[in-house]
Amino acid sequence: MECEYFGICGSCRDYAEGYEGQLERKVLAVRNTFNHLYSDDITVCSSPSQQYRSRAEFKVYHDDEGLSYAMSRLDRQGPLKITHCGIVSPFIAEVMDKLLAEIVDLGIGHKLFGIDFLTSGEGEVAVSMLYHRPLDESWKENALLLQERLGIYIIGRSRKQKLILSQDYVTEKLQIQDREYRYLHIENSFTQPNPRVNEQMIEWSLGQLEGIGGDLLELYCGAGNFTIPFATKFERVLATEISKASIYAAKQNMALNGIENIEFVRLSAEEFTQAMDHIRVFKRMEGIDLEGYRLKTLFVDPPRSGLDEAAVAFASRFDHLLYISCNPETLLRDLEALSLTHTIDDMAAFDQFPYTHHLEMGVKLTKKGLA
Repeated sequence: MECEYFGICGSCRDYAEGYEGQLERKVLAVRNTFNHLYSDDITVCSSPSQQYRSRAEFKVYHDDEGLSYAMSRLDRQGPLKITHCGIVSPFIAEVMDKLLAEIVDLGIGHKLFGIDFLTSGEGEVAVSMLYHRPLDESWKENALLLQERLGIYIIGRSRKQKLILSQDYVTEKLQIQDREYRYLHIENSFTQPNPRVNEQMIEWSLGQLEGIGGDLLELYCGAGNFTIPFATKFERVLATEISKASIYAAKQNMALNGIENIEFVRLSAEEFTQAMDHIRVFKRMEGIDLEGYRLKTLFVDPPRSGLDEAAVAFASRFDHLLYISCNPETLLRDLEALSLTHTIDDMAAFDQFPYTHHLEMGVKLTKKGLA
């Protein structure tokens, strides 16, 4: 990918030798990091080299020339004005080209400080406009015109205020193996930003779960990105997540895909461990028969902080463990503890964020001594 902002924009930090060069450096780094725990081949899931992001956030810069998109500079010396971005999806790029001029024309740029984009592969685009002022009826009337002119969904946000003009979500379609899955992606909620790599992540993970059977427990399930396809490999799935919005979306996604063998529960990982060990009783678990589950497989996709000591101890109970990590450093710490009870069967690297030093990882572990 050619970009005039390489070396200046703080978003893309590793661009020497192009996409293949930056990916090779990242994979070599994780191979060296994990070599003492796992020395076999690591599956590498690469990304398109450009226009791969279905979600993007930009600052809005105000000066005598009007409104501009802006990113933080690599040298941290203030904002960098940009006119385009090569890593966003074609649908976001098309809206970006027209949006600011329309905002100025409609007079709704006052105290606008940020714009977030969310799109689907079918071309739906949700645009969240972030303000340092309350939004009134005049704003709403003009924002409705903006929505109609560009054929997008507009969401207005200011402090303690969210105005949805039509809808605040897009419906994404992913092709996983031979099946199409549909997902409700809600603005301002976590979704995987790189759909092509996301498809590869799910497919690799499904391969690791082949033939295990029984029931699955998933912690940090989000909106069901992995949960929905995983349900095809197990008799039942019990999935937990602390975010109300994500649980709502997960239940919608289950219905969208005609899946019926999942129970979603709004609990943190710590709370679920307490419930399973009969330390606390949660009303949110009412109607769920924990004793009736045959939970021998655990899937975790934790935040960057990884698993705490209690969660590692909990994970070590399971015969099969699948771990997706967005932070190789905390993954290394957790695997060093889990390797006392489990053997690493397979490992993968997912390049969700090209031109950065960020690389996501997948690890399949099996309890030692398991026949």
